[in-house]
Amino acid sequence: MLAKRIIPCLDVKDGRVVKGIKFIGLKDVGDPVECARNYNQQGADEIVFLDITATYENRDTIVEVVERAAKEIFVPLTVGGGIRTIEDFTKLLRAGADKISVNSAAVKNPALIQEAADKFGSQCVVVAIDVKRIDGQFRVVTAGGRIDTGLDAVEWAKRVEELGAGEILLTSMDADGTKQGFDVEILNEIGKVISIPIIASGGCGTLEHFSEVFQQTNADAALAASLFHYGELTVGEVKEHLQKKGIAVRMTK
Repeated sequence: MLAKRIIPCLDVKDGRVVKGIKFIGLKDVGDPVECARNYNQQGADEIVFLDITATYENRDTIVEVVERAAKEIFVPLTVGGGIRTIEDFTKLLRAGADKISVNSAAVKNPALIQEAADKFGSQCVVVAIDVKRIDGQFRVVTAGGRIDTGLDAVEWAKRVEELGAGEILLTSMDADGTKQGFDVEILNEIGKVISIPIIASGGCGTLEHFSEVFQQTNADAALAASLFHYGELTVGEVKEHLQKKGIAVRMTK
């Protein structure tokens, strides 16, 4: 059995890690490289940097962060936020990122997925899909859940795989921030129709939520942010819990 992955996500604004709720009331937390180093030491399987400034003018800031982090940590680095072009992919991969996550740009220009997969390999291409229940359907939303794209989330996930994405980062906007648990229903609906790995995101609040998502869905990884940032749980504590539940994880010494 493949080991399940635990992935901390760091929101980066102007080169600093910030915390907030729905990007509101942002507070400076610290240097992203120091935070990433801490999670690396805790045993994180991967680390995600989300550039929430996400403008072309600030692209060099996240590039510099990735360059510094790549020298310090020894787990895969995924970078997302404002990635719009193949040039963005190239710049960040050269800086040391292992994977690039695209969201709204993929919705606007699905050909970007195929172009990136052809150029860099599917393993480098992560498509982030934000899902919300609207009129009884699972719909793809953007702008933090505010914009309904009209796309059926299950059909979009199938198309993303066909275009060459190597992984899907699936966030339930209904569950996000609630700490009531991952959205098992959405994960299972999409898990039925695709074969590429799914990272579960949104709603985690307890140790049990981590074990439940792996016991009740085919998710390959679980992502959390504030739970780790606020020190409520460490990556090591999560993995020890999963191991006790008989769920395969990569343990560090």
